[in-house]
Amino acid sequence: MPATTRLPRVRASELVGRGWLGTGGRELSLADLRGRVVVLDFWTFCCINCLHVLDELRELEEARRDVLTIVGVHSPKFVHEADPEALAAAVDRYEVRHPVLDDPELVTWSAYGARAWPTLVVIDPEGYVVAQMAGEGHASALEALVDELVEEHRAKGTLRTDDDGGPYVPPSPTPGTLRFPAKAIALENGNLLVADAGHHSLAELGPDGETLVRRVGSGERGLVDGGPNVARFSEPNGLCLVPVELRARLGYDVLVADTVNHALRGVRLADGHVSTVAGTGQQYVVGAPDNASDPHGGTHPVGFGDQFVPTSVKLSSPWDVAWSPDLAAFVVAMAGNHTLWAFDDEQGSLTRLAGTEHEGLRDGPAAEAWFAQPSGLAVAQDGRIWVADSETSALRWLDPAGGDVHTAVGQGLFEFGHRDGAADQALLQHPLGVAALPDASVLVADTYNGALRRHDPATGVVTTIATGLAEPSDVVVLQASDDDGGPAVLVVESAGHRITRVALPAELRGSLHDGAAHRTQRPVTELAAGALRLEVPFLPAPGQKLDDRYGPATRLQVSATPPELLVSGAGDDVDLARDLVLAPGEGVLHVTAQAASCDADPAIEYPACHLAQQDWGVPVRVVARTDDDDAAEPLVLPLRG
Repeated sequence: MPATTRLPRVRASELVGRGWLGTGGRELSLADLRGRVVVLDFWTFCCINCLHVLDELRELEEARRDVLTIVGVHSPKFVHEADPEALAAAVDRYEVRHPVLDDPELVTWSAYGARAWPTLVVIDPEGYVVAQMAGEGHASALEALVDELVEEHRAKGTLRTDDDGGPYVPPSPTPGTLRFPAKAIALENGNLLVADAGHHSLAELGPDGETLVRRVGSGERGLVDGGPNVARFSEPNGLCLVPVELRARLGYDVLVADTVNHALRGVRLADGHVSTVAGTGQQYVVGAPDNASDPHGGTHPVGFGDQFVPTSVKLSSPWDVAWSPDLAAFVVAMAGNHTLWAFDDEQGSLTRLAGTEHEGLRDGPAAEAWFAQPSGLAVAQDGRIWVADSETSALRWLDPAGGDVHTAVGQGLFEFGHRDGAADQALLQHPLGVAALPDASVLVADTYNGALRRHDPATGVVTTIATGLAEPSDVVVLQASDDDGGPAVLVVESAGHRITRVALPAELRGSLHDGAAHRTQRPVTELAAGALRLEVPFLPAPGQKLDDRYGPATRLQVSATPPELLVSGAGDDVDLARDLVLAPGEGVLHVTAQAASCDADPAIEYPACHLAQQDWGVPVRVVARTDDDDAAEPLVLPLRG
């Protein structure tokens, strides 16, 4: 941001929390970082947008390590994320290579006025806040701003260059066959194939779930096709066996959701050869005009139900895959943009199957339903497609015949816990995996509760089968029976780096668990009923301008849960400001903002363009306005300011 349009000079607040990770045990203060450009990354490890930002920051962090310090401020949403051991595991899992402040009480979050995960705050070498950015897609703006600050403060003599790369101290590596395994499937030969996300590879294990038979993938992060020692993955998750009758025609036996590569990969089991079968390797960005390309070189947005050549479409963090006989296609849980897709490689098509790209819990026709980071899939014998919808802590299902989306368990983005009983009262906490049992019931890897749960659609009851699991992320139901005559069940314990066999009770009943219900501890914004001005400030990065060559450069969508909370002002428009009218009550104000910018220099023949975007779910309490109330202050949600 040019100096004339930066935020007013405000001294940065001190970094206060429970402790630090990635510093070798050292406590950091802003004084320790004086003279360097500092970027605070407010994140929580459940959030897919936060994980996208971690990936966006890697290149900038490495290239400017001598003058730039990125500090992660972990401000948790879920109870489990406030556990210091869980946070340490997440920092290791996602290869965070900068200091992280543990902020479980959201002290630093509140001091900087953060309202969304993720939020980025830029602090200059003299300790003043110069910019705040919400959401993802700010990599180019950050790079331009950092370079401008470096040049400015080098000239002033206030820039400090550290040859040692700053205060980050890497942890000691931990050996083991598996490292944060994500998903697993049983192979016909009795072995298991595991998505070994932390090793960026696939591990084939023996029937004991421990003996390493072979590895597919070099273990280095990347997107490379080829043989098992050459191919590269980046945090692979979902796995699905290809139907036997399709394997020869498709040329692969297993479909892999290669999450951070934003791609689907095919693996041929005979020789371990890996090929990219869908995705371009670039992330799908909601609202961008170039999410899909055609054979003639044109680009265009992706609409609901449109069919595209699979390798021409950008994907967004595919997290799981499952085969649906009714659809004659693979279903893809696209966690990054809150949708489900259908992949038919025999016909060469990829189609959005369900979800509007809004984040939340809304049932109904597939084209109108909302999901929130769908992360686990299972297809039942009756054809219904079960979905572990992680951010709403929900178990949901899609009817492939009627196309409607239903919620079996779950109440919304901010309600979670560990409670058994009637499905409409039961609570989960960020589930990542789901599996269908032969009796039509469903097992759920209730990840942040460390539990294996069961939902019985026939009785509408949720029970707990097992607890004390280390972030279970997937469930595998084996065809062979266990000693009690029931199905054998394996659980992928991601944070435990292992596969664990769980014995199901003979009657498939768990002990009743009536634990606590929770809401996210994120502060609730209290507003007065009546008129409210909503403002979403956005400033283009240095050297950029709003890109209106193909239409309006900005977009703002507003809705509320429950809908009656918003008397007027709902809908979709291009202005990043809107007059709302609120009714008394409690709920969530949903705001989605986008702004496109591109290089402003007319001498650049092919300017680079960028799309900043963020979804806010603002918990609000709307109280009746009194005669003494002053005019309401505007609700300001900075997209980039």
